Amino acid sequence: MKLHIIAYGKSPARSPESELVSRYLTRIPWPTHVTELADHQPIPQATANSRTIALDERGKPLSSQALATLLNHWREQGVRETRFLLGPANGHLPETRESADQTLSFGPATWPHLLARAMLAEQLYRAHTILAGHPYHRE
Repeated sequence: MKLHIIAYGKSPARSPESELVSRYLTRIPWPTHVTELADHQPIPQATANSRTIALDERGKPLSSQALATLLNHWREQGVRETRFLLGPANGHLPETRESADQTLSFGPATWPHLLARAMLAEQLYRAHTILAGHPYHRE
C-alpha cells in the first residue's frame, strides 16, 4: 500500500522537521510520497481504491496501535493508497472533513504544520514496526 502525505505549505529543504520527515519515511518499506500544495491549491483527486485520512484538531485521536490496525485492515482489503491530508492554516473545509474516510487528531493542541508532518511520519513508521513485530514500539 502506498502512503501519500498531502500537505499545504512548503517545507524548507534543510529544516530539522524536514529531516525528521525524511528519516522516518525512508525507513518504511511501503512506497511513500509527499505532495506539497500552495495555500489555495485544490487537493488532488483520490485514485481508485484509496482511503483518505484528514488530520484535523476535531478528528478522532487514535493510539499508535489503532492506527496500525486501521492501515493493516485497509491493506488486507486491497487498498492501493492511503492519503493523509494536512490542511491549510485555517483548517480543512467542512466538505474535506466530511469526504474523508477517517479524521485523525494529534490532540486538542494546534501544531505547526512542519511538526505535524514529522509526527505523522513517525506514526506511520511506528505503525509499520507494530505490524512487523519490531521492538521499536513498546507498549
